[in-house]
Amino acid sequence: MIRLSVDVLVHQPAWRAAMPDVEAVCRRAARAAVEATGRSLGAAEVAIVLADDGEVQQLNRRYRGQDKPTDVLSFAASDEALAGVGGLPVPLGDVVMALETAAADAAAAGTPLRDHLSHLVVHGMLHLLGYDHLTDADAEVMEGIERAALDGMGIPNPYEHDPH
Repeated sequence: MIRLSVDVLVHQPAWRAAMPDVEAVCRRAARAAVEATGRSLGAAEVAIVLADDGEVQQLNRRYRGQDKPTDVLSFAASDEALAGVGGLPVPLGDVVMALETAAADAAAAGTPLRDHLSHLVVHGMLHLLGYDHLTDADAEVMEGIERAALDGMGIPNPYEHDPH
């Protein structure tokens, strides 16, 4: 049983206009990501921020030195000393998505925005859980978990059309 608290913060209202149930989509994808890893986390929490390109570009410039928007950024919580203190949930971190970039990428791939957002949430969650794709071997592991999580939600493999 996963006890994952998912706070969805809608900074860009156009997310709700594009997808009225966007918060539920994010929560489902976040939980699917954790389940697909096979890990038992106990109680944990994550914040998912639904932003726009401008906000994500500022974060990308500040924290990654890249002055451009991107589809998803993950910021892992760094204070593991707080993990489980006093029965509190373990803070995993934040996942931030940019609407314009996500929508453009979904359209270019011919993928529904709902499916692409689910993939971005799963991808971001896996980064918070320590997975990465810096090497081909790491990418293969991470993409396998992503495919499993998405398959569990009935979402087609996003890498069939755009392999890394």
